Amino acid sequence: MADTLDQLSKGTTPASVRIPKAKENLYLANMRKHWMLYIMILPGIIYYLVFKYVPLAGSAIAFQDFQIMKGMMSSPWVGLDNFKFIFTYQDFYLVLRNTATIALYHLVFGFPAPIILALLFNEVRLMLAKRVVQSLFYLPHFLSWVVVGGIVFELLASEGAFNMIRGWLGMEPILFMQEQRYFRSIVVISAIWKDVGWGTIIYLAAIAGINPNLYEAAVMDGANRWKQTLHITLPTMFPTILVLFLLNIGNFLELGFDQIYNLLTPMTYSVGDIIETYVYRAGVLQGQYSVTTAIGLFQSVIGFALLWIFNRMARKSEQGLW
Repeated sequence: MADTLDQLSKGTTPASVRIPKAKENLYLANMRKHWMLYIMILPGIIYYLVFKYVPLAGSAIAFQDFQIMKGMMSSPWVGLDNFKFIFTYQDFYLVLRNTATIALYHLVFGFPAPIILALLFNEVRLMLAKRVVQSLFYLPHFLSWVVVGGIVFELLASEGAFNMIRGWLGMEPILFMQEQRYFRSIVVISAIWKDVGWGTIIYLAAIAGINPNLYEAAVMDGANRWKQTLHITLPTMFPTILVLFLLNIGNFLELGFDQIYNLLTPMTYSVGDIIETYVYRAGVLQGQYSVTTAIGLFQSVIGFALLWIFNRMARKSEQGLW
């Protein structure tokens, strides 16, 4: 002990109390140990690199008068002229308003739908019935929007199922797909029908991870199923709900081209034309690459700003993505 104190007083560290050095190449050693896991995530990494990060270089087109024959390297730079154009273009505000309105409908009605369905699935005690019902709700997710759009048009046609029922009740048929006041509701309802079952998977996994002892203690205290859901299930699911909400906020203005394009008709352009469909017409069909790239960049900036704001709000409750 005296030798140890003497060495410490001289500024040296004895071998018995010396702090071990960090292992060199710890990261490489970890990769060698868990190489199978790294191989599993490799396709996802490649996907994001190729389709998400590499295309970021193309954002420079938004600041150019891009000419396809000259390419990105030789096209003249115009600064913020493309952004000035879109903000002075009257139709852009119509498209932006339609996109924001439909996105808000999706958030208000579409986001809670899989949460409610997952809670209902959790209350089903007969496993066979539960699996059958889950499979029926999952099935529409695997249909393309071309197929779903065809189904919607057939159901809502002048001689479709809905108008047949209205005819039996003595009501006049309605051209649902040509009426502007019905279009946004049809978009939201069809999106919920298609993806609500698939969206329950993560929530059901969160429910499965809840400690059963919490429910047993609640039963001992006299809590019924509703109170168990309100005071145990939902609070335990809250971190998962919050993360998925933030991810949805980040894609707030990205409604998806497939659904709207397959449901849109010339009579509903004024309420259904969104950023993706406008970019398709102006960029792909009319060749206005610089303007549409500027719109896409604006869309991404708005999504990032919303994500950052709501994440900062979530951090106050010690939750959030970062």
